[in-house]
Amino acid sequence: MPSFLPAPHLVLLVVGLGLPAMAQDAPEPAGQLEYLYNCSACHGETGLGDGPIARYLNVDTPGLTRLAAENDGVFPLLHVIQVIDGRTGIGPHGTLMPIWGERFMASALDDAGHFGAEVIVRGRVLSLARYLETIQEE
Repeated sequence: MPSFLPAPHLVLLVVGLGLPAMAQDAPEPAGQLEYLYNCSACHGETGLGDGPIARYLNVDTPGLTRLAAENDGVFPLLHVIQVIDGRTGIGPHGTLMPIWGERFMASALDDAGHFGAEVIVRGRVLSLARYLETIQEE
């Protein structure tokens, strides 16, 4: 591949960011995949906090389906983004949750350089947060 072309996942991300927002009740495929690959081992496939690794942690793994209900019915999108990214210093106090912003950045730097990697990280974190918004229960 010529060096002037961006990495394929960067192209998909940039194109995806330009699409209209998905319906609230339709899961975002990229976010759902991110969730299944990176979060479900602890938080469970359905977001109830019952993943196969959760029982081995020394802290409770929270469910993620009642975030809106616990915030007066409003999904706390910005807070969720900050917790997932973790690079802002805002995180779930006392937990072992990885700082996904750093992990995503490390995997994207070689392919996209610093600025491209930052776009990839923000896209991955946003797609995860938007997916969590779709699995909220009342």
